[in-house]
Amino acid sequence: MPIRYKYDALVFDFDGVLVESEAIKTQALMKLFVDRGRDLVQKIVDYHARNFGISRLVKFRYFHEVLFKETYTPEIEKDLAERFSRLVEEKVIDAPWIAGAREFLETHHHSLPLFIASGTPEGELLRIILKRNMRHYFRSVHGSPPTKANILRKIIGDNGFSPDRVLMVGDSEADYAGASEAKVDFLACSNGSTGLPGPVLPDLKRLEAFIR
Repeated sequence: MPIRYKYDALVFDFDGVLVESEAIKTQALMKLFVDRGRDLVQKIVDYHARNFGISRLVKFRYFHEVLFKETYTPEIEKDLAERFSRLVEEKVIDAPWIAGAREFLETHHHSLPLFIASGTPEGELLRIILKRNMRHYFRSVHGSPPTKANILRKIIGDNGFSPDRVLMVGDSEADYAGASEAKVDFLACSNGSTGLPGPVLPDLKRLEAFIR
């Protein structure tokens, strides 16, 4: 008997929702800017923690223009992006799954369209997903530079979904804001305090109960 779902599609953030990779990226930022001193590094980490889910390029610009009071150029952006990718990519490929994530994807990907909407640059994201042997679970995979709202709108438009039949599973204000802007439902998944409305799952072991 076919499974009956509340939704026609699920869209997942990647870091911290499917894979335990947020600490890897926090540590990479600390290493990338270690020469800026302890106080600025703490401000960088705090900003990053408040803004999981947005493009690293947006963060790099904020660090330079707001925290460092320095001019931010395309050359600086390119250098930082390349160095950051070198610090994180292989570690994210090897990172553990969020509890319940792989089992959920394996169980439901044949009967429910699944997607990824991440703040990670799309090329890097696709390389990671291919090397983790995850690509077959998802109808499509989307990364930055588009915002979460624009990614969700594209998924809805390309597939003919009604927004109220789509669920975004994320862990950040950017995920929630994107879902709200695109008029899709939102469910938080985080093992820490999020400040986000509604229920918060600590992992994906009980996600099935929310979509049946």
